[in-house]
Amino acid sequence: MSLDPATRWRLILGEAAESACAGAGCRLEGRAAAMDRALDWLYGRDAGGAERGVRRQGGRHGGREGSALTVPGWINEVHTLFPQETIERLERDAIELYAIDDVVTNPEVLARVEPNETLLKAVLRTKHLMAPDVLVMARKLVQEVVRRLMETLARDLAVAFGGVLDRRRHTRLPGARDLDLNRTILDNLRHYDPERRRITVERLHFFARNRRRMRPWQVILLVDQSGSMLDSVIHASVMAACLWRLPGIETHLIAFDTSVVDLTRDCDDACELLMKVQLGGGTDIGGALAYAAEKITAPERAIVVMISDFYEGASEAVLVARVKALAGQRTRVLGLAALDSQARPDYDRAMARRLVEAGAEIAAMTPGELAGWLAQVVRS
Repeated sequence: MSLDPATRWRLILGEAAESACAGAGCRLEGRAAAMDRALDWLYGRDAGGAERGVRRQGGRHGGREGSALTVPGWINEVHTLFPQETIERLERDAIELYAIDDVVTNPEVLARVEPNETLLKAVLRTKHLMAPDVLVMARKLVQEVVRRLMETLARDLAVAFGGVLDRRRHTRLPGARDLDLNRTILDNLRHYDPERRRITVERLHFFARNRRRMRPWQVILLVDQSGSMLDSVIHASVMAACLWRLPGIETHLIAFDTSVVDLTRDCDDACELLMKVQLGGGTDIGGALAYAAEKITAPERAIVVMISDFYEGASEAVLVARVKALAGQRTRVLGLAALDSQARPDYDRAMARRLVEAGAEIAAMTPGELAGWLAQVVRS
């Protein structure tokens, strides 16, 4: 459905523009009226939406007749009325701006929505409120989002930890970046179709890679499970599951707030890891470092990745001292203020500077960047 400019502006501005748009000959009818009803159900629930990032002007007002949609009804409406990119924005705003948790706690809704990271975060925040049948459906959503994240990160890890290309040898193991294009074309020229000017490829050839034997390394991921770090919790869990599969890497995943939870035994299942995370609570980074230190078997071949915003709720002096002790035994300590797709952190910069002075490296990384950093360390 194509909307004229006046109708578009009426939908953007809301009820406040009713009189002005009516004067211009714009009346909402049929599909346009249904779109306005769906938008008003979400953005008309308070007068401060625009100030919180909702891109609608004019101050909508709730309580209009005919707007009493249920959450499943609203989901069905928006999926019928709007294009996919708009649907995703509406679902994201429902969860992030208005905390309409029914979007992920209602079986009808869960069966309808498209799995994405926004919904994953909502599930993790509300899973303790879910009935058993809803939790089963929510787990399926988590599994699908995790599967997509792992596919991307597995490729990044393969590139980061791959060996040097050897153009003198070939392998049967496929890899897009290792394709021997010249040999592939020559071997398939007999399948050339002159009329269509195409080659039908029946066999691909790939260069082999020389892989140096790595000494075993320990990678200990410490992840702050406070609510503000949820993006990083998700990606740390996926990272742990992918590292778990790499030979020569002994992976640990430890979640913490004021207490420490060792999730290492579930590292082979990122979905299970995330479903066990308990968000909230205080922060004792120093306590988590003390637990990690006890797990280290070979200090010079250990990497401690501390994922936190560095707002320490316990003793700051103890935290700094423990980082200094790890660095003093030649254990690499990497502090990540963010581990997510955006790598835009909000963190205690003063504490970060003190940790750098104690011997840590501080950064904000995407999962792919962390994969590259880890590969560089273990090869050095």
